[in-house]
Amino acid sequence: MRTFDKSSKLDNVCYDVRGPVLDEANRMQESGIDVLKLNIGNPAPFGFKAPEEVILDMIYTLRDSQGYSDSHGIFAARKAIMQYCQIKNIKDVALEDIYTGNGVSELINMVTQGLIDDGDEILVPSPDYPLWTGCVTLAGGKAVHYICDEQADWYPDIEDMRSKITDKTKAIVIINPNNPTGAVYPKEVLEEIAALAREHDLMIFSDEIYDRLTMDGVVHHSIAALAPDVFCVTMNGLSKSHMVAGFRCGWMVLSGPKERAKGYIEGLNMLSNMRLCSNVPAQSIVQTALGGFQSVQEYLQPGGRIYEQREYIYKAVNDIPGLSAVKPKAAFYIFPKIDTKRFHILDDEKFVLDFLKEKKVLLTHGKGFNWGEPDHFRIVYLPNLEQLKSAANKLADFLDGYHQKL
Repeated sequence: MRTFDKSSKLDNVCYDVRGPVLDEANRMQESGIDVLKLNIGNPAPFGFKAPEEVILDMIYTLRDSQGYSDSHGIFAARKAIMQYCQIKNIKDVALEDIYTGNGVSELINMVTQGLIDDGDEILVPSPDYPLWTGCVTLAGGKAVHYICDEQADWYPDIEDMRSKITDKTKAIVIINPNNPTGAVYPKEVLEEIAALAREHDLMIFSDEIYDRLTMDGVVHHSIAALAPDVFCVTMNGLSKSHMVAGFRCGWMVLSGPKERAKGYIEGLNMLSNMRLCSNVPAQSIVQTALGGFQSVQEYLQPGGRIYEQREYIYKAVNDIPGLSAVKPKAAFYIFPKIDTKRFHILDDEKFVLDFLKEKKVLLTHGKGFNWGEPDHFRIVYLPNLEQLKSAANKLADFLDGYHQKL
């Protein structure tokens, strides 16, 4: 009898942020065990709420949001995004250069499917948000990982990036601010990346979903603003800055010499038309969200929840023998390093699975972010301080005497 297997196109695609360890956590929960999930940046379950005016705006416009919109998005949303580009100093962005999406996730799939032919190479950071590697692979390309240097505040290693460019390379992906490290790239680093793209005739994909979640007075720079002569696709959205991850509200902006990308833009338009449009009720809040008071800033200052939780988890991790971490400057993730020799860790997925089973806390292992060694893991520090302290104490207790057995 015929059986039906998954497509071979998925053989080398993984998304371990929601993978086998999460499956085990869900099984535990179904059996009545309470699990603290620190594996995904989903603000709502931890008590973060969207600004009230954003919710009211969606309610008010809901009756007018029942039909399809233009495949690029509604006028008001794209106008607000265009004005946001002006604030970010991204030049010459017109309404037709803006596409709304069901979160940045949908758009990552769109931009890779529209560009990549079999065998094309795309430079992707390591560690990365794994959807980038997955979508490049699914499109038939090869994700070539350049190193972000932990000793240099997790900034991209420009020489490593340079060494991995070949005649098959089409684009460079940057994630800035970075997930999973929380790094924010300074202007000088971005200018070096732009120079590489310029030298080798590459386009740039810039994932900037956390640009409104920086701390410590750090200023975020869009690479598209620094390189108006390089074709860039800049991605952003409201999921994190306005705590509406479930609304699926993202966008992308094309900038630079668009005349050199006419064929690619035709492909993006085709893919955009094929999905008809993005979520119209979510589009209806963009103007209010971008134009109104940015309440997320209250969380990011001393005394604010995200700031204080960042301060706590950074100190707590570095106080545990065998762990160290670079202080994140944005978002709500920290990416600690673990002394693999001390704990005899050869498999980081087994490490987080062992921790889950013993302490009922779910983390994500570093290889889930395409990090090459089994010596890192990501903690989401969205829970309140009481929950974070409990998780940190459990991690310290677990590691005291842990010796991995394979």
